[in-house]
Amino acid sequence: MTDVMGFTMLRAADAFWRNSNAMGVLNTDLARQLGATGLGARLWRLAPGQASTRHRHRRQTELYVVLEGTGRMRVGGELLTLEPLSAVLVEPETVRQVFNDGACEALWLVVGAPEEAAGSTELSAQEREFIYPDGPRALPPELESRDS
Repeated sequence: MTDVMGFTMLRAADAFWRNSNAMGVLNTDLARQLGATGLGARLWRLAPGQASTRHRHRRQTELYVVLEGTGRMRVGGELLTLEPLSAVLVEPETVRQVFNDGACEALWLVVGAPEEAAGSTELSAQEREFIYPDGPRALPPELESRDS
């Protein structure tokens, strides 16, 4: 990482990637690695058959951008299919979930502000129930049928 007066840069080769705790999705926390405050930013690489958590926030608005592949997500009751470089802005209390029911990987950039706790271990039981209305490992219907 390069820290220069006025900006910080993280080279792709230096980014730390790991599997998410709840769903096992490969991701990198760009905001934390860059020392950002006030917003969250991650890249999520969803393999076929994977989903992010079905969740909502109290205050955080999130911007979802499909960088590679076909993006699929459910926002509230709407099922969306997005081509690369398409974007969706989701208001805080709206339930959302990104998933991949296709045959190829999909890469998403997700940026949210203001920053909120990202991990279920940082939340009270009541807050966890609000954030994850169906629990932190709920799959969308499109992927539930694959496990049957």
